Amino acid sequence: MTGAGARAAEYRIEDLAHASGATVRTIRAYQDRGLLPTPERRGRANVYRETHLTRLRQIAGLLDRGYTLASIKELLEAWDAGRGLGGVLGLVAEVHGPWTDEEADRISRRELDARFGGRQDDAAIAEAVELGVLERMPGRDDEFLVPSPQELAVAVELYGAGVPLSAISAHLRELRGQVEHIASRFLEFTTEHVFARYLGHRPPTDSDAAEAASLVRRLRPLAQQTVDAELARAMRTFATRRLHRHLGAAESAAPEDATRPVLLPTRTTQAVERLVGAERVAAFVVAATEREVQARTLDQLSATRLKGGEINETP
Repeated sequence: MTGAGARAAEYRIEDLAHASGATVRTIRAYQDRGLLPTPERRGRANVYRETHLTRLRQIAGLLDRGYTLASIKELLEAWDAGRGLGGVLGLVAEVHGPWTDEEADRISRRELDARFGGRQDDAAIAEAVELGVLERMPGRDDEFLVPSPQELAVAVELYGAGVPLSAISAHLRELRGQVEHIASRFLEFTTEHVFARYLGHRPPTDSDAAEAASLVRRLRPLAQQTVDAELARAMRTFATRRLHRHLGAAESAAPEDATRPVLLPTRTTQAVERLVGAERVAAFVVAATEREVQARTLDQLSATRLKGGEINETP
């Protein structure tokens, strides 16, 4: 780098590469694609300035957030045309930021093994890393980053309840596919009804992007709140239904001579008492019920035979 005092900083391409973290080859590729302003030619060398360094850092930040070079070029051209980029970058930062208040944690291999019964299972660790439940720490074989401590805690509880680790991993894979579908549908819904009016321009204007970023902050919790409420409703419905089915099966397996209490209206009980006496109410109800069941069974059999033409009436 040359220049001193009030003179703007100047870089040779090698110096620019060192300051930005990009390679010389990458810088030249960006120039060819029009992502960098044309450098000043001085003799046989190109001279780069602070604006080039700032632009390289912006490109690197957008690439880290998943933007393609083509979309980055559109954003930068809009900025160069005076439309502004602050709102767009704010929207990018808002969408790319954390979508939960949960904070990542670290865990040692020894503590991890202890939580899962003290047994070392390298295959299970590798699968957890593949699923993103754990992330390896650079240069540390005995420590992991835990992006979601809650998710790990669920796995620990399920394992403690007797669920094998392979079943937990398979369930997570299935659940993740279903949740990703829900997230995709929620984004399609909000894009169609909320964000379409702000994102009609490519890239959006600075003010539209800033307003869209504000809406992302407001609407971000809604997806989780909706899923939480609907999951609670569905769990209550299906758990109750399954419990009733299980108890019903247990009841049907009871001995035939077992008894089960039945509630009758007071006026019905009083009428039976007047008819047969208080001491014979239970016997009367049983006999009446059995006679009704037999009558309905006979009626059903008769109706079936008549429908099949097995009974011929004589004139």
